[in-house]
Amino acid sequence: MAIVTEHEQRVFGQKPNGEADALATLNSLPHPVLRINANNQIRYANMAAEHFFRFSAPIMCRHKLDEIVPFGSPLLVLVDQVRDRIAAISEYGVDLGTPRNGSYNPVDLKVSPVLESPGDILVMLQERTVAQQMDRHLTFQGAARSLTGLGAMLAHEVRNPLSGIRGAAQLLEDVVGDDDQPLTRLIQDEVDRICRLVDRMEAFGDDTPGKREKVNIHKVLNHVKQLAKSGFARHIQFIDEFDPSLPPVLADRDQLVQVFLNLVKNSVESIGSDAGNGRIILRTSFRPGIRLSVPGVSEKITLPLEFSVIDNGAGIPTDLVPHLFDPFITTKTSGSGLGLALVAKIVRDHGGVIECESDHHRTKFRVLMSRYTETGGRA
Repeated sequence: MAIVTEHEQRVFGQKPNGEADALATLNSLPHPVLRINANNQIRYANMAAEHFFRFSAPIMCRHKLDEIVPFGSPLLVLVDQVRDRIAAISEYGVDLGTPRNGSYNPVDLKVSPVLESPGDILVMLQERTVAQQMDRHLTFQGAARSLTGLGAMLAHEVRNPLSGIRGAAQLLEDVVGDDDQPLTRLIQDEVDRICRLVDRMEAFGDDTPGKREKVNIHKVLNHVKQLAKSGFARHIQFIDEFDPSLPPVLADRDQLVQVFLNLVKNSVESIGSDAGNGRIILRTSFRPGIRLSVPGVSEKITLPLEFSVIDNGAGIPTDLVPHLFDPFITTKTSGSGLGLALVAKIVRDHGGVIECESDHHRTKFRVLMSRYTETGGRA
């Protein structure tokens, strides 16, 4: 039998079994649902809404809608429009982030009137995080395929002429005067820089699968931290937030080291060398319920393992975040824009997903991957 909670009985009164079942159904929905009256007082909130707003339903029912959503939120305008038109309205990509539930929390809103109760409004929220992960996942696949062909072409067509140019510059260095020798060294340095860029591009053309094995992600992160602290991150404070019960991941250990070393280096550069309170959090956690459909695989892949690199650097411009893993996109004046694109390719090759959330003085890179199982390797 469906169970009606105490606050539901208080708000709706004791209902027949049919309406009690309806309330139980609302509680079973994975999307937050709110019902508000003509004064914007919250009358009902399901369990998903409790989780989203970080309030219990009885506490939310003591407040008005504008007391739990950000000041000037588009949701308040939508509610007024629905009352005026007596018709449902949808809005997409609305930020309902608060200090309590996260500074950036985009959702899709569906607001409709309750015709049986004039003035009452029903609000349903659909979090966009998982959908965005899947969209970005497909985008990274396309970008990686393009770079595969481009990298192979550059490696074959450019490296040989560059070797000839560098050799000619070395010969000239022996015969030109002292005043012209800096120019020959400049040619060699620039050729070396282009060669390094070609080498990085060539990495995108390498589709040879690495050695996949059972990997303890905490050993990988500790190794990355040790490498960073002994070199480019001496001035950074590292904070470990590890879940010791986390199962191993099926992966190429060396490639995972490359992924997280690039992410940590990116965070260090965002913090800067002059920051006295630079911090990087390395976090691991288990997130059941994340399942993705991947082309070429009949069954959905579960991605319950979450590995995060969080820094308190300057942050990334909002308009750049959706394109951050595209090739040649960078916020650094001397960057090539290939580091994060390579990270996305490696994660994609492992069947995982990577995403980034950033605001002022907080940037979070999050990698979702499948766990290792003894029976079949991958969950």
